[in-house]
Amino acid sequence: MIYLSLGSNLGDRSGYIDHALKEIAELGNIKAQSAVYETPPWGKEDQPAFLNMAVALETELEPDELLYKIKQIEEKLGRKEREHWGPREIDIDILFYDELRYLSQRLTIPHPLLHERAFVLVPLAEIAPDFTHPVFQETIADLLKAVARDDIKRYQNL
Repeated sequence: MIYLSLGSNLGDRSGYIDHALKEIAELGNIKAQSAVYETPPWGKEDQPAFLNMAVALETELEPDELLYKIKQIEEKLGRKEREHWGPREIDIDILFYDELRYLSQRLTIPHPLLHERAFVLVPLAEIAPDFTHPVFQETIADLLKAVARDDIKRYQNL
């Protein structure tokens, strides 16, 4: 099972998320998806709030191939390269690829900062609370207990 995080904070945020889901469905079989949550920006605070969600995906694509397809989706939806942690039309991250630990020039799996990010952990815990992080050996539910999440609110179900 592969877990992805989707986020958007520019333009038609829910439209970008919805369109990204349709494109991701072309890459394999979406087994689960969380609700959408509105979350404050992380890392760079002077930008609009994000909509975030998580998806569980089954696919035959290998990690770098999946990353390539995800970058194509982001480009198709109009994502522009901006400053690090800045605003974006759509952002799709690979959080986990089964229990794989993977490092290439362009990709690190598990996602290296997910354990610090409530905007990732809240939706991920909705669809995979018992999944064990292969590096930290803690479940997503346990990782979520260690982060503040008071400023995250459920936005809608897609």
